Amino acid sequence: MSTIFECKDLTKKFGSTVAVSAVNLKIERGQIIGLLGPNGSGKSTLIKLANELLTPTSGNILIDGKKPGIDTKKIVSYLPEKTYLNDWMRVYQIIELFSDFYDNFKPEKAYDMLKSLNINANDRLKTMSKGTKEKVQLILVMSREAELYLLDEPIGGVDPAARDYILQTILRNYNENATVIISTHLISDIENILDYVVFINQGKVVLTSSVDDIRDEKGKSVDVLFREVFKC
Repeated sequence: MSTIFECKDLTKKFGSTVAVSAVNLKIERGQIIGLLGPNGSGKSTLIKLANELLTPTSGNILIDGKKPGIDTKKIVSYLPEKTYLNDWMRVYQIIELFSDFYDNFKPEKAYDMLKSLNINANDRLKTMSKGTKEKVQLILVMSREAELYLLDEPIGGVDPAARDYILQTILRNYNENATVIISTHLISDIENILDYVVFINQGKVVLTSSVDDIRDEKGKSVDVLFREVFKC
């Protein structure tokens, strides 16, 4: 496997606050990764750095060997923590927008997922519940044939039934050679779909491991280990 995501002494400061501190990390292709940590641990900052929404204070972050920019945006599909879609738009209009904007967007995949959820493509976002909006946004992200999916708290604001659908959507719709990085603090909900975990706290990576190694060598679930490491 080749490296798709790499941090080299990556640091991001906001004034005197250190959000990400000297992170060194390599993530290989073809895995589902849990980027796990308490609220305020630096997860969203790391993902925003990968999307060029923030720039490093020092060090580097590389996507497929390149610094974030136009070339990396072509292969990265990003789900932000908060919705960025315009409420006045109808779903089919957003699909048309994504089709025009991304060469690797597959509208037929988006319509198939909408149909499976009984979401009407003619509906405006402002008429939908928060959970339905989250599903629409995830459908758009997962309808791209990307090499790296960066999902920031995709299950944070939805009910348990919606969480199950979101996780199944992720599993069914990503290329097996692609990598999915899921940022969350809700460990028990996603543990069963993860291949590898990165624990982050106060901007520092405190543990990296395959899920199998955690279970086999430590005899614990990821959720139990997380609670021990973060004393929660």
